[in-house]
Amino acid sequence: MNIEKEEIIQLTQEYGGPWGINHTRRLLYLISCIDIGLTYDADVVWMAAHLHDWGGYSRWLQKGMDHAERSVQVAEQFLSERGYSTLFIDPVLEAIKLHHVGDPNKRIEAILLSDADCLDFLGVVGVLRDFSKNPRDMRKAYDTALKRRDKIPQMIILDKSREIADTRIKQMDELMERFVLDSCNFF
Repeated sequence: MNIEKEEIIQLTQEYGGPWGINHTRRLLYLISCIDIGLTYDADVVWMAAHLHDWGGYSRWLQKGMDHAERSVQVAEQFLSERGYSTLFIDPVLEAIKLHHVGDPNKRIEAILLSDADCLDFLGVVGVLRDFSKNPRDMRKAYDTALKRRDKIPQMIILDKSREIADTRIKQMDELMERFVLDSCNFF
């Protein structure tokens, strides 16, 4: 199988902008931190990490449709048109479809992507993401970050991922506490 990595990296950057490509890079880094001792298809994980949010990018976004479902459609068409086999496409699509689902009964590739995606929404990056999406409504950003902090850890499957999540949650808590103090709770 010949994966055109440079093309896929370039397209992810083109379609997803700086957020899309940097989110993907962070996911791949996080996967390298949590995959210790696991056997999996690294090409499937690499491809799924790049394509998992394409359905949420403006080129393919469909209002009222979950971006994971739309990303499955986009990825299936993209990979089929390039001649990838269904033996490769199926696990990529499963990982994309389930990247927001904490389910231990899925392929390890899907668990790795899901856990990494969860981790990327925790910690300082997660908090700053919420605040950047709500720059004029800090109360909403604060509440969103707290909801993520409470919800995401329940979705994490791997022990190593939970360990990293614990560290990131402590960082989040420290940052949020500092935010409340510095804002004098006027937000």
